[in-house]
Amino acid sequence: MRINNRTLVVFILIAVGLLSVGFGQSWNVSLSIINLCLVSSVMALGLNVQWGNAGLLNVGVMGFTALGGLAGVLISESPVAEAWSAGGISLGLSLLMLILTIIVVIFIRKFIHNRTLRNILTVITIIAGYFLIRMFFNPAVDTIESIDSAKTGYLGGAGLPIIISWFVGAAFAAGAAWVIGKISLGLRADYFAIATLGISEIIIAILKNEDWLTRGVKNVTGLKRPVPYEIDLQQSTWFIDLSKFLGSNLTEASSIFVKLCYAGLFLLFLTLLIWITQRAVNAPWGRMMRAIRDNEDAASAMGKDVKARHLQTFIFGAAIMGMAGAMLTTLDGQFTPASYAPLRFTFVIWVMVIVGGSGNNLGSVVGAFLIWFIWVEAEPAGLWLVDTLTSGMSDDSSIREHLLRSAPHMRLIIMGFVLLLVLRFSPNGILPEKLRRYSTKVYRE
Repeated sequence: MRINNRTLVVFILIAVGLLSVGFGQSWNVSLSIINLCLVSSVMALGLNVQWGNAGLLNVGVMGFTALGGLAGVLISESPVAEAWSAGGISLGLSLLMLILTIIVVIFIRKFIHNRTLRNILTVITIIAGYFLIRMFFNPAVDTIESIDSAKTGYLGGAGLPIIISWFVGAAFAAGAAWVIGKISLGLRADYFAIATLGISEIIIAILKNEDWLTRGVKNVTGLKRPVPYEIDLQQSTWFIDLSKFLGSNLTEASSIFVKLCYAGLFLLFLTLLIWITQRAVNAPWGRMMRAIRDNEDAASAMGKDVKARHLQTFIFGAAIMGMAGAMLTTLDGQFTPASYAPLRFTFVIWVMVIVGGSGNNLGSVVGAFLIWFIWVEAEPAGLWLVDTLTSGMSDDSSIREHLLRSAPHMRLIIMGFVLLLVLRFSPNGILPEKLRRYSTKVYRE
């Protein structure tokens, strides 16, 4: 089957699946799946930039996503005045000590040429800076976390529109990727993967435990929306009249309208990101990245700075993941650090890219829709299937009871089955990367 026809067939099948959920379950469920598919598409797009175009084995996707979620809190939440007045000055002093420590270390590394003396002074400066930072930081944190800890216990945010956090989240993730890349990109591929996973775990552990910044496992709820609230719609005359005209329930109609607003917003940004990434892939920069991916040694021999180009791609993909994390926090209206499971959900994003087609931006979107749809619907479908197959057994049958309890695990079985099918019959994914062939013309003088 030609790639264009395959693309059309896949999108039709996805549309049929979403419509069947809408008619069979509810449109609220169907639209919820669509919104999560759109956010997952952005995550998969970021991973595809790194792996599909540059061959970077990043298994720390959730770390960058969590930084985007953090941006949602720091941008949209209102500042907690009591916390700032109690611990703001001490936190500022600890930040000043950190900056001074970094400046002194840079000065030592740059201007002291004796290697032994340079290393000794660097270690002494770092140790001294650490204790100076903790001297101001610890009392400030204890004070902030003790202020009405049931409701606040943290600094809050800037009180700005939450959409700004999408770009700030991209900046946070890009900054983290720069640091990680500078340290780890020289490592072998498997070591680099372990490094990204470990740093992702560290990022999420910090977000879980630093209550003064994120409230930790207490979570931050009620984040400001970029779309209308259901209660406001239900009290608006124009929406009440529209609901009556359509003959729908007011509560259900308001929920559907809000989800449609989210879907439109996410689709707009996803389309923009696909356009940007597609432009990058088709540009000389993208062709160079694919050349480095296919043969690093040959590209290096031709004078290409492989590590620098890998760093650019790693930062670009991480920024997209950070934006996706902020979008997810916007959709949920809350930030829950404990929900970021690095291995579990990173695996799902990887499956999206592999099934959709590594190296194909549109393929990663198709994979995101297909895999997330299966991830959500496999559990109820498995429960229905087991219930149907065991309907002839008595209600108190231990076998029937055991099978019904195990039905949720159908999700993992189906995911593995889909992955095996794709790898067997279409090893390069549903929509594989398009191979470009360039003709060579010989000119005679």
